[in-house]
Parts: sequence; structure tokens; C-alpha cells
Amino acid sequence: MGLNAGDAISVESRRGRVQLTARLDDGTPDGTVFIPFAYGEAAANLLTNAALDPFGKIPEFKFCAVRVQPITTRANLSS
Repeated sequence: MGLNAGDAISVESRRGRVQLTARLDDGTPDGTVFIPFAYGEAAANLLTNAALDPFGKIPEFKFCAVRVQPITTRANLSS
């Protein structure tokens, strides 16, 4: 995608969109995006399914298809 560490990116699923700063990691498989869900600034939960296991009330594994796009200016990251 031509992204560099520190680039502003948009990550969008059919459920939502977040704007983040890219971090490149050689340990992440090609075609995969990892976003922590425990931090407000990452907000990965906005992109995934809110379903819970009906018996244990444990959240479903958090995975979904997303579109990643560069944000052309740093000012757009805060909007």
C-alpha cells in the first residue's frame, strides 16, 4: 500500500470507521490488520461485531473485513 510507520490511515468496516497512525510490524501476516481494542484512541470495537456468547457472555472473537486507506494530511487525522 506504500504506507510508512507514522502515516495517518483510515480503517473502515461495514460497522464503522476509525482514523489511526500506522505502525508497521514484520510479525503481522500479509493482508492482516491488528488494532488493539483496549484503548480509546484505537477503538477497534467500533469496527467489529458486538455479539456475545449467549451462555458465557464472552465477546465473540474480534475479526472483520476492513478497508485501509491513507489519509493525505495530518490535519485530517483529528477530524
